[in-house]
Amino acid sequence: MLRLPTGKALGISAVLGMLIGAAGVAGAADAVVKIDGSSTVYPITEAVAEDFQIAKKGKIRVTVGISGTGGGFKKFCRGEIDIANASRPILKKEMDDCKAAGVQYVEMPVAFDALTVVVNPKNDWTKTITVAELKKIWEPAAQGKIMRWNQVNPAWPDEPMKLYGAGADSGTFDYFTEAIVGKAKSSRGDFTASEDDNVLVQGVASDKNALGFFGYAYYVENQKKVKAVAVDGGKSGVLPSAKTVEDGSYQPLSRPIFIYVNVKAAEKPEVKELVEFYMNNAVTLVKEVKFFPLPAQAYNTNLEHLSKKKIGTVFGGQSEVGLKIEELLKREASF
Repeated sequence: MLRLPTGKALGISAVLGMLIGAAGVAGAADAVVKIDGSSTVYPITEAVAEDFQIAKKGKIRVTVGISGTGGGFKKFCRGEIDIANASRPILKKEMDDCKAAGVQYVEMPVAFDALTVVVNPKNDWTKTITVAELKKIWEPAAQGKIMRWNQVNPAWPDEPMKLYGAGADSGTFDYFTEAIVGKAKSSRGDFTASEDDNVLVQGVASDKNALGFFGYAYYVENQKKVKAVAVDGGKSGVLPSAKTVEDGSYQPLSRPIFIYVNVKAAEKPEVKELVEFYMNNAVTLVKEVKFFPLPAQAYNTNLEHLSKKKIGTVFGGQSEVGLKIEELLKREASF
């Protein structure tokens, strides 16, 4: 099937939705499934939504929004959407908000992602960057002070540094800051921020002195526009790839990503069918949109958890840095 470029804000499901809505006659969708949240998880869920709607011949419409992981959880815990896309686990405050509103959920890891540090293709001086250098760039103390490349590394040029990163409502922002700075949401504020990764891609692509970070799929889709930098987590520089994510060597920027399913919403046939379709086709579709799929058993475990209504999270309201695929699977299997 022909896919739209990864991360396009208006996917086929949105187009189908508009066409179905415009029809307003026989053949219009009988039911709607509402999904919102992470822009990182969006390409996977959008691909699922496209294929699912085609399989259902327009009888079920699926809407997939992008308001960031935090924005998605706000809607989810208010009962406004059926499923939340999340590029980090649900946090304690979000758990409390959901509990207060009577929203119960099943946590489903759907893939692994590699947060990718990128520069402009004309940058010929930054092939590898250490976690310490990234921290020096992004920590709050850098605001208004670390403004030029040679301030980070004297071997780099005396040129202004232009930074692009995920917005504060993004799970990518939470994970990156925790992994690099040591505390979630702890960051300098003088950078171009957006929950839309396409904005970040265009920013880095248009400035020789730019540096940014976003999910691996957006990097792969835009390799002619931006260049990945190897990250040195303490041993040597490692580039993100299927191999380095699977063997756990791409650290600390490799992470699981999720959907959260409202248990009550899943009692509706259209939501239940979509989740089953998602898990049954995840391996193929996750690869297709350039993420790293989990072993097939992980998706079966997700469906078992939904069937048995195993609500809650295995993360205890906190995000974790450096979790490897096998560690995630053990935790989920024993939940």
